[in-house]
Amino acid sequence: MKPRILVVDDHEIVREGIRTLLGRTRSDWEICGEASNAGDALNAIRTLEPDIVILDITMPGTSGLEVALQVRNLRLPSRVLIFTMHDSERLATEVRNAGAQGYVLKSQAARDLVLAIERILGGDTFFGPPSLTSA
Repeated sequence: MKPRILVVDDHEIVREGIRTLLGRTRSDWEICGEASNAGDALNAIRTLEPDIVILDITMPGTSGLEVALQVRNLRLPSRVLIFTMHDSERLATEVRNAGAQGYVLKSQAARDLVLAIERILGGDTFFGPPSLTSA
């Protein structure tokens, strides 16, 4: 069965870029849906039951970290990969505390997004490239 991926970002061009990147590199993965805000994301997670949710950290209203926390607290089976342009020393801790399985920086998406999804599908986590996570 194809891994099912939900893409959540408030910018349509970002969602389109993710679809294009994944479609070009992993045609065996299915983009099962998209959402542009937290409410729609939670509804889609409940109804579509994706294997992985690529979740923007910064959206109007409710943040992606809050959505990830709700996914964890509701014990929904989807695994969450935070997608962000904001890099900070606290990022990995905040993502882990929210119950997400990792994060990818938008600036590194071409290099890291597919690898991160592969690792998470395999039951692992992804908190940046190995050189950043080995410290």
